[in-house]
Amino acid sequence: MNIKEKYEAVIGLEVHAQLLTQTKAYSNDENIYGAAPNTKTSAITLGHPGTLPVSNKKVIEYAVKLGLSVGAKIRKHNEYARKNYFYADLPKGYQITQDTTPICNGGVIEILDEKNKTKKINITRIHMEEDAGKSIHDLDPFNTLIDLNRAGVPLLEIVSEPEIKTGDEAFNYVMEVRKLVRYLDICDGNMEEGSLRCDANISVRIRGESKFGTKVEVKNMNSSRNVKNAIDFEIKRQIEVIENGGQIVHETRGFDAVKGITISQRHKEEANDYRYFPEPDLQPIEITKEYIEQIKKTLPLLPKELNTIYQREYKLSQYDSNLLIEDKETALFFNEICALTNNYKLAANIINGVIKSYLNENGLTITQLDISAKNIANLIDLIEGNQISNTIATSKIFPLLISSKKSPKKIAEENNWIQESDNTILKDLILQALEKYPEKIQEYKNGKKGLIGLFMGEVMKISKGKADPKITNKLLRDILEK
Repeated sequence: MNIKEKYEAVIGLEVHAQLLTQTKAYSNDENIYGAAPNTKTSAITLGHPGTLPVSNKKVIEYAVKLGLSVGAKIRKHNEYARKNYFYADLPKGYQITQDTTPICNGGVIEILDEKNKTKKINITRIHMEEDAGKSIHDLDPFNTLIDLNRAGVPLLEIVSEPEIKTGDEAFNYVMEVRKLVRYLDICDGNMEEGSLRCDANISVRIRGESKFGTKVEVKNMNSSRNVKNAIDFEIKRQIEVIENGGQIVHETRGFDAVKGITISQRHKEEANDYRYFPEPDLQPIEITKEYIEQIKKTLPLLPKELNTIYQREYKLSQYDSNLLIEDKETALFFNEICALTNNYKLAANIINGVIKSYLNENGLTITQLDISAKNIANLIDLIEGNQISNTIATSKIFPLLISSKKSPKKIAEENNWIQESDNTILKDLILQALEKYPEKIQEYKNGKKGLIGLFMGEVMKISKGKADPKITNKLLRDILEK
């Protein structure tokens, strides 16, 4: 048994999602990314004496939405708590969060494991809290600068059970959370902007043991790829420490993405160091059954549901389906097309093929695509009706749909791209092609069937690509077999 097989990792993730509310969690300060430093703060955000916070209803609504989408139990009686610690980014000296009464408990997020099989990762809790400000270390060579615009921005913290085993599973988990919050329109999921952040709790133990190893928390991971890389490095580091006779220290480490390593930052605090106690300035929130039912009615179709529809009803492959639901706007556009055609496979091929290639090449999103779902459906109808080939549709007509307001059929007619399917005309074209290769005809009849490609190529050349390939192929074989 090699060293890697001797150990197994135990990983739990804490994902923090910044919410797309207009104002902050407990004040009416504007919640906006990219404003000039320290321009979106107030006395409430800064925790001045005599100021009182007020709960933001949208934060509660978004928390319930997320909880319902993962199948969590929504808590009826919610209390706020103070989490006390001193940090330069936190001007109040405490964070308003939830401790013993998280708004959501339980629930599941499904991921694909390394064998491409579905694995359920259980959720421990989802709770509401506020963000801290931002320390900036790279603008001044001598000082750390503080931007408090982010202080007080509402967060939902999603805490998983320690059921993740590898960096790849962690990557898939973060991508699923990101996809989910985007579908719900509660967070933009932009990790590079810090609106979705992930901390990983990692330990290793001898495979088969039930007791957990000493846990290390890794922070500062601003992409799902960095989450994977940090976890992979940390697992390797912990195994090497243990194998060399050392002990793992319970600490917080940061991830250096450039060097691909984790770096010790500080020894980890225990929960009692935070001195949690009920927030005295905010009344508990009561969530009724009627309110939960009301929110449930507003939920959109989620990735899991769309996956079921696409694979079971539309008979798409798991691969095609996963590509379509990767992005909410892509799935919505696909649904629009499917309301106009029942050739779901061809619709998926066009979106996952030529459309995504065009968007990637031009740095666009699908909402910026200047082609209607109706025109894509019309393009599919032309292909289905053997009026144009797939190649003509994607390489010739699609580019003109972007620059023209004309229909696909109009473009095909104006450019003489409508396929020839008249048997009499096609037979004449075939005979013209065969006249050029009399000796090859005999070779074909003697068993060299691969020559059909040569004949087909000549027919397509003579017809300038307009001969219907399916009909032509059948007629060609019939003529050659006589």
